Amino acid sequence: MNKKKKNANKKHRKTKARLKALKVSSLSKMKKKTVEKSVEAKVEIKKQDEKTTAKKTTAKKTTAKKTAAKKTAAKKTTAKKTAAKKTAAKKA
Repeated sequence: MNKKKKNANKKHRKTKARLKALKVSSLSKMKKKTVEKSVEAKVEIKKQDEKTTAKKTTAKKTTAKKTAAKKTAAKKTTAKKTAAKKTAAKKA
C-alpha cells in the first residue's frame, strides 16, 4: 500500500512542477500592461470628487424644528373596591 502511495505522490509532484514551469514561461511571454491608462483614470476620479464637494457645500438646507404633538392620556377606569367582609372570630 505504501508503495502505491509513494508512486502516486511522486507523479503528483512531477505534474505540479511541470505545470508551474509552464505557467512561469507563459507569464514571461505576456506583454506588460501600459501604465498611462491608470494615471488618466485617477485624474478623472479626482476631478469628479472636486465637483461633487463643490455642489454639496452650496446645497445646504436649514432644518425646521418640529414641535412634538402632545398625546392625550387615555382615561383609565377605576376598579371599584369591594369591602372585604370581616367574619367574627368564634370564641371557643
